[in-house]
Amino acid sequence: MILLARHGETDDNIEPIRIQGSTDTPLNQRGRSQAQELAQRVAEEAVPVAVIYTSQLSRARETAEIVGARVGLEPIVDARLAEGDRGELEGRLWEEVARDDPETYAAWRAAGAEFRFPGGESLAEQQERVVAALVDITQAGRLPALVVCHGGSIRVARCHTHKAGLDVFHDWDVANVALVRL
Repeated sequence: MILLARHGETDDNIEPIRIQGSTDTPLNQRGRSQAQELAQRVAEEAVPVAVIYTSQLSRARETAEIVGARVGLEPIVDARLAEGDRGELEGRLWEEVARDDPETYAAWRAAGAEFRFPGGESLAEQQERVVAALVDITQAGRLPALVVCHGGSIRVARCHTHKAGLDVFHDWDVANVALVRL
């Protein structure tokens, strides 16, 4: 079994939400507290986690380190677990994109395999690398594994096994420190 966990809160996760993507945004104090709560939940799992993997981005890495300290594991960094490269949209507020570029915003809300962030990565490309990482983690045989990553990475992983694929990308709300079982 693989447990997917989203990182704790960053200042960019607070309304109005700023697009982070591959921007290396650190946890805020609330995010660190959330990571402690996640660590407690992971420590209480019926079957102890055997290994922790994390994205290289500091918001995920710090969350994984907090959990790892609680359960006695050193996280393994895998850059394939990173959030999607949001290209030209990174650093902008979603509300600004909706107002100033409604076509791009509408395309984002429709998602799907064909959606590509201007100057960035497509959802299909993100899904390909995240799923490859998850396959490698499964094949390594150290399960259950905790994978601390990002909302988009969790969504593309879930879409991989859904008959509608990436068309249902926005069907799941992935809150900070959400824990999803695969």
